[in-house]
Amino acid sequence: MDGKFIDRLYTTHQEMDPLPSRSAICKFTEGLLDLLFPQLSEKSFHNREELNVYADILMNDLKIIFLNAQPYLDKPAEQIVDAFFDAVPGIYDQLIDDAQAIHDGDPAARSRDQVIRTYPGFLAIACYRIGHAFCQIGVPLLPRILTEYAHSRTGIDIHPKATIGTNFCIDHGTGIVIGETTKIGNNVKIYQGVTLGALSVKKDMAKIKRHPTIEDNVVIYAAATILGGSTIIGRNSIIGGNVWLTESIPPNSRVYHKSQIEVRDGINSVS
Repeated sequence: MDGKFIDRLYTTHQEMDPLPSRSAICKFTEGLLDLLFPQLSEKSFHNREELNVYADILMNDLKIIFLNAQPYLDKPAEQIVDAFFDAVPGIYDQLIDDAQAIHDGDPAARSRDQVIRTYPGFLAIACYRIGHAFCQIGVPLLPRILTEYAHSRTGIDIHPKATIGTNFCIDHGTGIVIGETTKIGNNVKIYQGVTLGALSVKKDMAKIKRHPTIEDNVVIYAAATILGGSTIIGRNSIIGGNVWLTESIPPNSRVYHKSQIEVRDGINSVS
């Protein structure tokens, strides 16, 4: 390469703030999921002390991640690590409920263990809940790295700042997009290809609510698109496949997309 271009690249590298290591974040998350869910782990703990030692190793790994990025943070690394691990029991309980919701909502699921071990929806939710906990502590960038890791693994794109209630069920899941200011209530079920997005992507809207609110006990079927920060899907509603919504609907609604089928036979057609 041209020497001047190399100089430009070197200057750019030197000017960058210390950032959390993507590989270290992903490795830590995989280790945490191994700790929380033996269904995902190839490790065997023969006694309580071995498990406790492994948890201490994870805490130290996370501390190293944040110590390396301390100039980028507004809190001491130790404080962030302690706050996160204080939140871990709650994350675990939420994920158990999510796994149970997926099991209960999918006739093909044979057990909750199967859901945890094999379902991409569960992995995406797990990474979201971990990333969301970091958001609540005030950690920048790392949560998005984490949910983009899940996105690359599952095809499910959940912004870590979205707010999602309990018993969240993703069935199949590929192509789901859940935007930053989305609010999802409890007992919500979402199928593949659903978009909960913004009506506009103007930069000056960055600090306002741009994405919809989904109230409790809503089912959203495949490829439905729901847009806008003022759009509210009322509780106990069902949104059919391929529906496009930019306005609120009241509780207990049923919204379906009416398709037209045309069968051609020679010069004749039947609609």
